[in-house]
Amino acid sequence: MTSKEQDVSSVWTRPQRKRRDNESLNRDQIVAEAVRLLDAEGMDALSMRRLGARLNAGATSLYWHVANKDELIELVVDEIFGELDIPEIDDPARWREAMTRCAISVRDALLRHPWFSSTFGEVGLSYLGPNMMRLSDRMLAILERGGFDLPTANRAVTVIIAYVTGVTSSEASWHTTIKRSGRTEQEWLANVRPAVAARLQAYPRLAEAYELFQIGDPAAAREDDFRWGLDRVLDGLSTSKGGRRDVRMDPLRASDAK
Repeated sequence: MTSKEQDVSSVWTRPQRKRRDNESLNRDQIVAEAVRLLDAEGMDALSMRRLGARLNAGATSLYWHVANKDELIELVVDEIFGELDIPEIDDPARWREAMTRCAISVRDALLRHPWFSSTFGEVGLSYLGPNMMRLSDRMLAILERGGFDLPTANRAVTVIIAYVTGVTSSEASWHTTIKRSGRTEQEWLANVRPAVAARLQAYPRLAEAYELFQIGDPAAAREDDFRWGLDRVLDGLSTSKGGRRDVRMDPLRASDAK
C-alpha cells in the first residue's frame, strides 16, 4: 500500500475487523441505533459517547467496529441507500417507469430521514458503499436496457439523482422546520400567512403563486411538483438515447450527486 493510499481515510478503504469472542455488539447494531438517533434528534445530536450510552456500551466497544464519527456517518449514509426500491426490467419500453420508481424511492428515503440531504454531500467516499454501488449499477442497467449507451446512462443517472436530492433537500428542511415548531403544517402556515402576505405585496407574481399554493393539500402539491419536474428531466433524457461512446466517465461516481 502506498503512502497516498494510506492517507485515504474511509470505512470502505480499510478491512473490517473480525468480531471478537463473546462480543454482544456488532456494526449493524451500531449503525441501526445511529440512524434512530439521527431520525429523532438530527446530526447535531450524534456523538460516539451519546451512541454508546444508547447501546449500553463503552467507547472501546464502539471503536472496535467504527474507527471514528466520520466512518460512522459513511455507514449510516450507505444504510439509507439500502432502503431504496430499485426495480429490474425486462421490457426496454419500461425504462421511464423504472427510473420514476427509483426517483420516488430516493425522495421517500430523504423525507424519512431529513438529516440525510445535508449529510450526503459531505461524505467524500459515499459512492464506495455497497448499497450506493448497487443503486448506481442497477440504475445504469435500467437505462442500458432502455436503449442508452453506458456513458450516456452514467450522465443520466447523475442528472436524475441531482434533481431528486436538490428538490427534496429543500422539502426535507421544510419538514424539519415544521417539526421543530411543534405545530402541524396547516397550523404553521396559518400562523405565518399574514407576514408572508405583507412581504409579497410588492411582488405580484410571487403573491399569485403563493395563493395558488394555498389551495388544496400542500403535501400533495409538493408531490405533484416533484413528479412534474421529474417528468421534464426524463423527457430531456429520452432525446439522448444512443449518446456518444467516446465520452470519458468514472464508473464509480455514476450517481454521486455532490
